[in-house]
Amino acid sequence: MRADLPFALAGVALGALLLGNTALASDAGPVGVLDVTLIVVMAAAVTVCRRHPVPALAVVTAAMLILHVRVHAGVSAAFPVLGVTYHAASRGHRAAAGLASLIFLSGFLAFDISTAPAGLAGQQMLERTSLMLGWFVAANAMALVTLQHRAYLREVEHRASEAERTREEMALRRAGEERLRIARDLHDSLTHSISVIKVQAGIAVHLARRQGEQPPAALLAIQEAGAAAMSELRATLAVLRSPDDAGHPGLAQVEELAQRTRAAGVPVRVTVSGPLPDLPAAVDQAGFRVVQEALTNIARHAGPAAAEVCVECSPTLLTVAVTDDGRIPGNEPVTPGTGLRGMRERVTGLGGTLHAARRDGGGFSVRATFPLGPAA
Repeated sequence: MRADLPFALAGVALGALLLGNTALASDAGPVGVLDVTLIVVMAAAVTVCRRHPVPALAVVTAAMLILHVRVHAGVSAAFPVLGVTYHAASRGHRAAAGLASLIFLSGFLAFDISTAPAGLAGQQMLERTSLMLGWFVAANAMALVTLQHRAYLREVEHRASEAERTREEMALRRAGEERLRIARDLHDSLTHSISVIKVQAGIAVHLARRQGEQPPAALLAIQEAGAAAMSELRATLAVLRSPDDAGHPGLAQVEELAQRTRAAGVPVRVTVSGPLPDLPAAVDQAGFRVVQEALTNIARHAGPAAAEVCVECSPTLLTVAVTDDGRIPGNEPVTPGTGLRGMRERVTGLGGTLHAARRDGGGFSVRATFPLGPAA
């Protein structure tokens, strides 16, 4: 209704203009009840022309022609027809607008010529005809320009949306190409070296057993760690080649990780409090990586030490803690390396917190918390 209000006001204004013109014009006839009814019908048709342009155009054209024939309203009778003609043509009804313009002009000018006084000069009639014709041509031309402008705007919007879609597709394609490049680089730089380590460790174990000797525990740990590294590297390369996260390690494999660390000479105790539900893949993988990096740091830096891994899970929070009782030389603050920075980025990227620092009684502590459920 708010959209129809300007049209209703325009209809009232045009009706008032027609009534005033017919009352003041010297050559206009008396205004009767039928004439007022025709003006009211015109105003009502202008009010609904936004929703029904073609019927409104037909009603306004017929009403103004009849009004002009009855009271000789003059050129003011053309104003409502001009407005509705422009509106109908700008909505795409150009044929109806052209036909209404032709009918109104023909009837209007035919009546004027047939009722013209004998003393009216031909030049005056020609000027009036040219003026009316120019008005209707201008109304239809303006409507055509409006149609073309709207089509241009639609085309611009379509091109903008298409460019946005193409840009997103290009970004996804570039991301895929970058994943493939990283996968190739990892394959070229790491797979060969890890394969050599695994094969050489396997050969050493095999030769020791052939000679009747028990392979050293460190050699067995190297063989097992090499096999695990190859498995994880294959899974990582598969994920880089495809964005599917399936196959990534999770907290369910913490015991296997602890077993490999024990084989390297570090006693590890694993405690899991509460059942592990179906954790989000990113949280599950991040928790596993925190334990993996913490145990790796213990094996490398803590010296003779024992480690403890605690996993606590509740409906709203997952906590992963890794502590050891080793001795780190010096009392200076711990400088975060690549491993600690990587852990912190993984945890904070999922909305969690990470605390990594020396313990008061000796050793080192890593504690990561991840929000679950609605808090995530």
